[in-house]
Amino acid sequence: MRIATRVALGLSLTGFFAGSGASLAQTASPPPAGGTPEQMPFDIPYGAPISLERSKQVLAAAEAEAVKRNWKMNIAVVDTHGDLVHFVRMDGAQLASVTISQNKARTAARWRRESRVFYNAYETGHPYLGTLDPQLAASPGGFPLVEGGKLIGAIGCSGGTGDQDAVICKVGADLVR
Repeated sequence: MRIATRVALGLSLTGFFAGSGASLAQTASPPPAGGTPEQMPFDIPYGAPISLERSKQVLAAAEAEAVKRNWKMNIAVVDTHGDLVHFVRMDGAQLASVTISQNKARTAARWRRESRVFYNAYETGHPYLGTLDPQLAASPGGFPLVEGGKLIGAIGCSGGTGDQDAVICKVGADLVR
């Protein structure tokens, strides 16, 4: 009985789409004239992945800034693929931010841009970004680590407001630049 119902439903939907003139394979409208940029945005070439030693230096600088400000943070450093290289959860940092800090770093590495870019896009009404990657973190606090003009990894911080997270990450990112 169930198989017959599914077949009938499938035939009904096929007939509906065929009869209504709707197409299952639709094409997008072309962008407006002048709407397509000539240069690729965020076109930072990938370099050799960050070493453990270098990631410890980046994280130590960020952690020192968090201690100075008395902000309890989770701080993650990832390689060019977004895989974890080094992590610290400061005493008293909120537990939910462990994963968030790692996702902010992954977002910055995989997309070669600050995670704030995605936050800004959501703010201006582009929610489709949430469909791009289930680990995408559209929140301030993820920075690419660029050394010698090449992406070597990223740092992500979470535990404060997005702006506080970004302040701490920037200290680590600035160490590499």
